[in-house]
Amino acid sequence: MADPRFFNRSGPFLLGDLAARIEAEVAAGDDSSIELFDVGPLDVASSGTLSFLDNQKYVDVFQASDAAACIVAPKFADRAPANMALLISNEPYKAYARAAALFYPTPFPDPGIAPSAVVGESAHISDGCRIDPGAVIGDDCRLGARCHIGANAVVGDAVQIGADTNIGANASLSHCEIGERGLIHPGVRIGQRGFGFAIDPKGHVMVPQLGRVIVGNDVEIGANSTIDRGAGPDTVIGDGTMIDNLVQIGHNVQIGRGCIVIAQAGVAGSTVLEDFSVIAAQVGIAGHLRVGTGAQIGAQAGVMRDVDPGARMLGSPAVPARQFFRQVAGIEKLANKKGA
Repeated sequence: MADPRFFNRSGPFLLGDLAARIEAEVAAGDDSSIELFDVGPLDVASSGTLSFLDNQKYVDVFQASDAAACIVAPKFADRAPANMALLISNEPYKAYARAAALFYPTPFPDPGIAPSAVVGESAHISDGCRIDPGAVIGDDCRLGARCHIGANAVVGDAVQIGADTNIGANASLSHCEIGERGLIHPGVRIGQRGFGFAIDPKGHVMVPQLGRVIVGNDVEIGANSTIDRGAGPDTVIGDGTMIDNLVQIGHNVQIGRGCIVIAQAGVAGSTVLEDFSVIAAQVGIAGHLRVGTGAQIGAQAGVMRDVDPGARMLGSPAVPARQFFRQVAGIEKLANKKGA
């Protein structure tokens, strides 16, 4: 289903082999030797294609699909078309993600340093790295094995980047250490000075920003996002955290493991996001706050106080979700009374 000009497909895979690799089970009575050649959405999938169902609202599309096989939760198995083979999984979307990655593995360019790249004499470039045209690698940098530095990216002096990390075109990194298997998209800015100054009517006095940015393993940072270095303590991004495009992370922010920060959100300085918290699009979080483990902040919320672990917050100022919906209902009642 993917455009072959941009994506190289692997396979085919046998249904049974695929099931074992994505931690699913072939439905009873289905043929494990069925060959699958591609993945695709239910509405356009055809013979030889694997799809998935993970949402009740698409059951009708599932029942009309021509997909050769589908990954489904057990509760939907009896709704399948007669000629469709099934892979049963309690987490269909995760299983599909694994299957799609098998059909379309991430390509890696041939190792080498482009003639127009500039690499500092004291930089350490490990085996298998690729440095594209126009990239700049500063003195005393260390690139782990199989890193890819995109065109015109700038990696400042003494920056360390872990193995198998991809730095996108036009990104700039300074005062930072990046973990392994990172995905830094084009235009990202990491390590610029934080927004710190002493207010004075005679002229604001900038406070030196003497910290770093420490990014863990398996972190993704979306295009044109910015992460400021700390003022003294480091700014920290925990292992497995996913940051969307156009996100601003202020100085000294501490983000835990497995967090999700979605597009256009902003986190002000010295705030802590504990493990597995979710920050939706356009959320603003004030400085020096703590968002508890597993908390979820809804889109466009304005967070002005600490958030308890596991809380669901909405609105500006952000309040617990139930309180928010009561407020909305109250305003609607008031509006209806005035209009009567």
